[in-house]
Amino acid sequence: MGPAANDEDLIGLARSLRTLMELAGRTITANAAANELALRVTGHLGCPMSEVVPVTEQFPIWDHVNVQRGIDAYLAAQGSTGTWFGVSGAGRRPDEGLLSLITMADHTPSVRFGAASYGTAPIGPDENTEVVELGQIASAAPDGTPVIIALHTVKQFGPPRCALEVLAADAAAATAARDEIGRLIRAHNVFRGQVLSFGASEHHGNELVSFLPRPAVSAQEVILPDGLLETIEQHIVGIGEWSAGLLGSGQHLKRGLLLHGPPGTGKTHTVRYLTGRLSSTTVILLTGTSIRYIDTAAALARLLQPSMVVLEDVDLVGMDRDFSDGSNPLLFSLLEAMDGVGGDADVTFVLTTNRADILEVALADRPGRIDLAIEVPRPDAACRERLLRLYARDLTVDADLAQVAAETEGVTASLIKELIRRIVLASLRAGDSPPVLRASYFADVLAEMNSEHHALTRSLLGAGTAVNPGPAQGRFVRNQRSRPGG
Repeated sequence: MGPAANDEDLIGLARSLRTLMELAGRTITANAAANELALRVTGHLGCPMSEVVPVTEQFPIWDHVNVQRGIDAYLAAQGSTGTWFGVSGAGRRPDEGLLSLITMADHTPSVRFGAASYGTAPIGPDENTEVVELGQIASAAPDGTPVIIALHTVKQFGPPRCALEVLAADAAAATAARDEIGRLIRAHNVFRGQVLSFGASEHHGNELVSFLPRPAVSAQEVILPDGLLETIEQHIVGIGEWSAGLLGSGQHLKRGLLLHGPPGTGKTHTVRYLTGRLSSTTVILLTGTSIRYIDTAAALARLLQPSMVVLEDVDLVGMDRDFSDGSNPLLFSLLEAMDGVGGDADVTFVLTTNRADILEVALADRPGRIDLAIEVPRPDAACRERLLRLYARDLTVDADLAQVAAETEGVTASLIKELIRRIVLASLRAGDSPPVLRASYFADVLAEMNSEHHALTRSLLGAGTAVNPGPAQGRFVRNQRSRPGG
């Protein structure tokens, strides 16, 4: 007979048994949760996991909100009243499909049934909505066959994206549900009628879509030579207003507008006016490096027509020579994208450039992409006076603005806007409250801006040569008189 167990042995045994029981309890709980995850799916679909068929579609991450809206519309149409549920626990890869995660739960206790996870996504310049980041919900295919609709985002292992996954015991049912959700995604697209810009994040080079407020610019605020704005409006707005008649007569709707001229003359301002004028049109703005997303933008424009795609500073594309001296992949992509939209689409391409000569050969070699080219010139004396009055509105003016306009030949709208700002600042420094646009301030500020050390400033504001105030510096002072409001 062996020696009797001492108290320490009994205590050690008790601790071991307690640890074993706790481990068994956790395992049973985890397995139950894992089984609940699978049972939720198989119980609704009426088949074992081995017979579940997944049908998946991937979307760029910026389309996540539209996928959510499509799913929500589908669930409402089907009368689905269930709640979203998810997968929780460590050990799951974020790029795994939800069917893989459910299957993994059978042999990975840490992966188990849990609550769906949520995030937010913008639906306008100042409004967000809730979206499912990882979850699934029971529903039915259009023919009534049970399906599980799943949505999850993947922000690792490549460009961020979201995946729509439909699980069913029958592939045809899953496909039908996926296709109907796709139709509703297009029908409820939150981008329709919005002003959008494309950009890139610092990770993976993926494209991002941002909402911009629609500018409110009146026709009176667009200072162009007589008849020029009307010509632009007839081409952009008029074709859209007569779209049915044009299509019925076998004519195309797609149009291209090129606004060219020196920097600072009002090309971008004109685009802002058109964006506000076309209040229900989808506007997609591409500028700088974001022009490389022209293919995506053109496809989105066709989907969301009537639409307008704006490509600013296209001369930068025309000078792109990244691949070889004889090729221009970005410009080629732009022209191909304009071709690919199709003549029946109510889509406008608006290009702005400071260097039309760079693009002229390429555009002439492929006629039809641009059907109206408008030069936006430096303002003449009459336009300069209108600009002075525009930027001086609501301010007290004690100067002859017609004389200022006559003596500032060669300046741009940008320079005139900056001129007024500097004169207001000079007035404030002189102790005027409220500020007054005095003739002497015009003379002093023009002299300063015309000095040699401001040559680069003038160039950056679009005035390539010196402003020539000439004898006006004296006349401004002699002709001082009160002209409230300019």
